[in-house]
Amino acid sequence: MGARMIRLFGIERPVIAMLHLPASPGVEGFTGIAAAIDRLKSDLDAYLAADVDALLLENMHDFPCIREGEMGPEIPAYLTRLALEVRRLADERTKIPLPIGLQVLFAANRTALAVVQAADMQFIRAEAWTHAHVSDKGIIDAQGGRVKRFQHRIGANSIQVFTDIKKKHASHALTADIDLGEVAELLALHRSDGAIVTGTVTGQAPTESDLKTVREHTDLPLLIGSGIELDNIERFYPLADAFIVGSSFKSTGQWDAPVDRGKALIFMERVRELRRR
Repeated sequence: MGARMIRLFGIERPVIAMLHLPASPGVEGFTGIAAAIDRLKSDLDAYLAADVDALLLENMHDFPCIREGEMGPEIPAYLTRLALEVRRLADERTKIPLPIGLQVLFAANRTALAVVQAADMQFIRAEAWTHAHVSDKGIIDAQGGRVKRFQHRIGANSIQVFTDIKKKHASHALTADIDLGEVAELLALHRSDGAIVTGTVTGQAPTESDLKTVREHTDLPLLIGSGIELDNIERFYPLADAFIVGSSFKSTGQWDAPVDRGKALIFMERVRELRRR
């Protein structure tokens, strides 16, 4: 694990719990900021009771998502309001400040940086860092250069940027002649702080061969970004530096369900047992 990542999480192989934000203004399902905060509190309480190592906020309920340039000012304003509330509530409950990050769909990586900086958070998850691809939300080109320049311009260099190596819910036919190892090497060249490896869809784990390929081709910290659950954490535990976990914490096993406190408690106890070994 990279030195910056160790300083950020302060623990071996952290579990980063997904906190899915309620629908944004203008999106079907938006019921107001007060209602959104009430819903967040329930999921956040479950995670804090389980003593997760970090949180990752995401506007997953904004489906179908739009491009960053099509977003109005209401989106970053709303996300900042919720992020500040999560930061405040977490700080009230934890003795040591909890690392908190944000992903803003669709590939709204600069928006995520700005919100994280305003809300005193620590990292973002970024899509489409290198190479163009066709996602379920449209074609997206490489974002790394413009995001890094924006990060420097606003003085947000302390914020870590963890990047998907090949985005799930996407076709990578445009880069079919470039193997996974090559892409992994380029992430470091494009100044990523960590490589996120996923399955092809939400809730699906990556293959062990993909994880080993990425590990062989880059010294960047390796994060598993989908499909980790109680039944497979022991198998994947030695293969990654961090785990982003969402669906398996939910009451129905689906990303859009409420967080199940019991599931989160059992999972985190299992992880702590693996650490003790």
